[in-house]
Amino acid sequence: MRLRTFAAGVALAGTVSGAAIAFFDVLSKESVPPELAQAGSWMPQRPEAPRSLDIPLSLPATAWAEDTPRLGPFPLLQAAVVDRPMQAIEPPLLTWSRDISSGETLDSLLSEAGLAGADRAEVALALGAEYDLRRLRPGNSVTVVSTMDGSPRTVSLAVEDGVRIEVLFGEQVSTQVVAPDPEVVTLAGEAVIDTSIFAALDNAGIPARFAVDLAQMLGGTVDFRREMAGGETLRLLWRETRVGDDKIGQPDLAFAALEIGDSLYEIVWPDDGSGQATIYVDGEVLRVFAQPVEGARLSSVFGRRTHPVYGNVRMHTGVDFAAASGTPVRTTAPGRVSFIGWRGGYGRVVEISHGSETMTRYAHLSAVPEGLSQGQRVAAGDVIGRVGATGTATGPNLHYEVLVDGRPTDPLSDDRLAEAAEKEVDDTAALLRLTEARALLTENLDSEIAQTTTERL
Repeated sequence: MRLRTFAAGVALAGTVSGAAIAFFDVLSKESVPPELAQAGSWMPQRPEAPRSLDIPLSLPATAWAEDTPRLGPFPLLQAAVVDRPMQAIEPPLLTWSRDISSGETLDSLLSEAGLAGADRAEVALALGAEYDLRRLRPGNSVTVVSTMDGSPRTVSLAVEDGVRIEVLFGEQVSTQVVAPDPEVVTLAGEAVIDTSIFAALDNAGIPARFAVDLAQMLGGTVDFRREMAGGETLRLLWRETRVGDDKIGQPDLAFAALEIGDSLYEIVWPDDGSGQATIYVDGEVLRVFAQPVEGARLSSVFGRRTHPVYGNVRMHTGVDFAAASGTPVRTTAPGRVSFIGWRGGYGRVVEISHGSETMTRYAHLSAVPEGLSQGQRVAAGDVIGRVGATGTATGPNLHYEVLVDGRPTDPLSDDRLAEAAEKEVDDTAALLRLTEARALLTENLDSEIAQTTTERL
């Protein structure tokens, strides 16, 4: 009985609920404003199809894996394998470099660098084909580039004037000579002499070695100790050969002007390699002189001295110029070759006759030009040999003598060579060279002063 009553109640409640929902549905539809109904029926427009743009696009190569299982509706992507050769990995390289010291050999340096005996022999043969290894001297440098196991890749020998000889190891050993493209720079400077020319040049930042050149040129004309009271002005013009910021070789004097008392001494050096310089006093040609060894150091003067080999006091019958072996030796005045050969302690000698009274002797030579013969006429500045250490000598140098009637005289004070050279002087050309040198000195000095002033500002 109770169950029937409960079921009847549930049925009645459902009927009443359905009627209420229908009533409120009708009531809600009637009460909605027209604007709101219109807004509720809005639908977005269908988007336009994307435009096609012709833009090239490079994508990495891919491939569909045919036999791989599919995960979902999309196939699995797999990167394609590109068939490219593997690049060889260069082994790490070691660089060893050192200058040659006195008494060392090329083989000892290569051994220190770690090269095996067979490699050292091959390097020596390759370098010797391009350069006379007997000319090696302190200051030359060797650079070795090798692998970790000591196998050489390149061996480089740096010699004079910036020249480099390279030995390259590959399938075959090859050699190449690398010569720089030098630039010749002209410089000028001014110095006041208080104590000595050497000290004056050094204090002014001018190559002090020029004091030797001035002593050679003016030693027989000016007594520097007696005639110079101090305060004299020396102006110089010189040339330097450079590769970048590096200086190649030694600087060369081009012009010098020295005021002593009321006299003006001027020297013009040529730029033609002849070494023949002209000396002027107050604008007039005094004499022509060619240095036997250009730019060399005057290592011993004329007179009595303690012999460097025998140790006793002997008369030194000439002057010595210390220079590297192989440096050109030039005649100091025109004449004829009177002797070529060996003379005891003098070693290899060339003698030049300048008339019936005067003769010059060039000793300790390492070599003589093949075309030079006895009786041949030579001009001032001609090359007649190379600096060496033949005979009794402690090192490479030129022993230079001037003999008058068979008796030695001081080469730096005798005027007979000047008289022989003056016979061939063209005064018009000599005065033109002086005018050009003066103008070039003035131009460069003005430039140096302007540059110094700018740097100070």
